[in-house]
Order: sequence, then structure tokens, then C-alpha cells
Amino acid sequence: MIDAAVLRVCGQPPTIARRPVPVPADDEVLVQVVAAPITPLDVLCASGASYFGAPATPYVPGVQGVGCLPDGTAVWFATSAGMRPGDGSMASIVAVRSDDVVPLPPGAPLELIAALGLSAVAALSALRAGAGSSALSTPGGDGGLGQVVVLGAGGVVGQAAIQLALLGGARRVIAVTRSPASLARAAALGAAATVPLLPDDSETGLADCLRDAAEGPVDLVIDPVFGMPAAAALRVLRPGGTLVNLGSAAGATAPFDSATLRSGSLRIVGYTNNALTTLERASALTEIAAHATAGALTVTHEVVPLAAVAEAWTRQAIGKAYGRMVLSIVDR
Repeated sequence: MIDAAVLRVCGQPPTIARRPVPVPADDEVLVQVVAAPITPLDVLCASGASYFGAPATPYVPGVQGVGCLPDGTAVWFATSAGMRPGDGSMASIVAVRSDDVVPLPPGAPLELIAALGLSAVAALSALRAGAGSSALSTPGGDGGLGQVVVLGAGGVVGQAAIQLALLGGARRVIAVTRSPASLARAAALGAAATVPLLPDDSETGLADCLRDAAEGPVDLVIDPVFGMPAAAALRVLRPGGTLVNLGSAAGATAPFDSATLRSGSLRIVGYTNNALTTLERASALTEIAAHATAGALTVTHEVVPLAAVAEAWTRQAIGKAYGRMVLSIVDR
């Protein structure tokens, strides 16, 4: 028998239960799980109100995790828990499709990679979508970018985007976020300028602050928030510049106008990890793991034991988590 976090009722946090050891199918491998993050996607799927439909319960949530194969190889892996029938990463042993397993480098910081995971994949892929296929292709290379604005810079995607933009050759990053702690963190991660997002900010006012913070034209906006901040950021893009949207934390709609788009020949690109092939996702994860192992990429996260899953899940669901909540499941 193994320990697992089991979600029995949609909208409620999972609780600990004992489960049989999974039996892998022909295309699966067993992974002894070291750590699994609690992500917004996990909470959304488990709410029963996601676009995937209500999941069949009971099930073990967790769309990603890190662990070890039977031969001791450290790996990152993905699951479809909550999106399709089957169990996920929040258990001491899981059966995972071989194609969804990505080997990690020796000495990889597993809990950090669990925290980065698909959020960092989204940040890296969004940067590439906005910069073009030749940009951000090599660490420290010429990414073809001058300045990048990162909205929602206090979140996991935003923190990763700051660092990955600089690693990919961006000259300068401007970070936009709400709290003083997040602004200080963004500066520590390498943002050359930080702009506070205040409750009474207007589109025009935030755009003026961004112009003041910028040294010349802005090439790219990474936007996990949409809403008014996205509309303000569009106003400071250079002609032909790009905004890549990958979330809507600040609003499902944004009040930008046709004249702003047309006068600057601007591009707005929508991004989702769901569009990646398995190989593309593995390639991005491999690069992220290399940066993390080298000490060049980090993100705020809090590690808690599996036994505390209900409290940690609730904190994630109500926005009281300190960065990414990561469940420590089996000591390596």
C-alpha cells in the first residue's frame, strides 16, 4: 500500500488515504514521487467547474511531479489527472506514461524543479512565441530583444519570465506587480525596473509609469494577467511589438482599442501549454532543469509534507500561498 492525497468531493481539499500500489500498463513506468506541486490547474480541475468537465471521483490529483525511476534516475513527469480519468502525482508511487517522463540532470534540485515545472515551461515558451523562433534559443545568447515587460511578475510564471528573458539575451526587463515584497523580489531576480500596480491605477496612468521606467522602446510584453494592465502595456510597445497572453488573473477581458493596435501594427498572441507537443514540452523542461541545477533559475516556493495537503491546498485555492506550494512526498 502507498500514501496518497485523495480528492473525494469536487470543491473540497484532498485528504490522505492508503491506496494499492499502481500496476503500470505496457506504455507506463512506475515513479517514486519525491515532490509534487499544488498548481492552479489542479485546483481548477478539482473544482468541478473547469472546461474539462467535472472529474470522476475519488482520484489522486496532481498534473506534474518529480521523482525517481526504479533504477534511481531522477525525472520530472506529467499526468492528466483531473482532465481525464486516472490518478496524478500526489502519491508516493505513481504509474506514468513513458512519453510523459523527462530525465533530469545529476544533482538537480527536485523540489525547486517541481515548483518551476509547467509554469516555467509557459514562461519560456511565451518568450519564444513573442520573440520569434530564432530568439531565446541559447542561454546567454542574443535573444534579439531590447526590453521585455513582465506583468504579474510576483507569480511563478512572472518570476520565471524575468530570469528566462535575461538568460535568453534580453537587454532589460521591467516587472509589474502589486505588493512591495513582490517588487523587491523581481528586482532581486534581475528586473532593471519595477512598476507597482496600485488598486486605483488607470490604463493611462499605468502606461505613463511604464514609459517612465523604460529606456527606449519595449519589444515584448509577457502577460499572465490580461485586463487593464494588458491594455496599458500595449500602449508602450514599439511598432511591430508583441504581447503574449497566457492568463487572465486581472480580468477576462481587456479594454484596448483598435487604434492602438493598428497604429503600431502590434501583435497579440495567445499561448497555452496545451499546444505543445510532448517533445516540445520535454525540451523546454530540460532547459529549465539545466538552469535550475546551475543555480540560474529559481522561484519562491514552500515545501510542506504530504500529510499537510488539505491546509496547503486550501491556501493555494484562496491565494494565501507563499509562491508555489510543493508537497514533499518521499525522501530521496
